[in-house]
Amino acid sequence: MLAIRLPAEIENRLDVLAKSTGRTKTFYAKEAILQHLDDLEDLYLAEQRLKDIQEGRTKTIPLEEVMMNYGLEG
Repeated sequence: MLAIRLPAEIENRLDVLAKSTGRTKTFYAKEAILQHLDDLEDLYLAEQRLKDIQEGRTKTIPLEEVMMNYGLEG
């Protein structure tokens, strides 16, 4: 369980949204956190992959080669 204190402005926005849609503030807080976590995880994964490429730990494959390997036209 996580308990957080929000600034009044955010709390009010959540209140208005929840009342206008019939959902709970918890629902929207959870949705916002999940969406942001997805974005952060994607960002950190991309940064790690770039670092791996720059340091020679992994290689890239040209799009044309990938398409050829799967019998696709470019």
